[in-house]
Amino acid sequence: MFNHITVGSNDLERAGRFYDALLFPLGLKRRIVDPDGGPRALCWIVEDHLPRFYVYEPYDGQPAHPGNGVMVAFRAQTEAEVIAAYDGGMANGGSDEGAPGLRPHYASSYFGAYLRDPDGNKIHIVRRASD
Repeated sequence: MFNHITVGSNDLERAGRFYDALLFPLGLKRRIVDPDGGPRALCWIVEDHLPRFYVYEPYDGQPAHPGNGVMVAFRAQTEAEVIAAYDGGMANGGSDEGAPGLRPHYASSYFGAYLRDPDGNKIHIVRRASD
């Protein structure tokens, strides 16, 4: 359904450390982004397939800021992956928005965690046994 998702950052090196630690446990790897005349960017993928997740310096040159009500959710295969991703993100500049745990009000098998990246973008990691 999605081709790619993009969030902005004011410090790509810091964002790279955060997202490497958050996304590697989920099976995503960093892909080289060839310069194309646009702003500098980082990218993560699963086995060269779409969708892709990008972190960009804003195109307009203005500071990046998170959108109110915007959240990116990443699917995990196991509860251990949710915990590893959350812990990796927290150890690399993330801030807590909801520690890993069951969220039975969503579904009986819904296990998730919420955090913000160093630029304030809201991130969710979720594992559903029915997925």
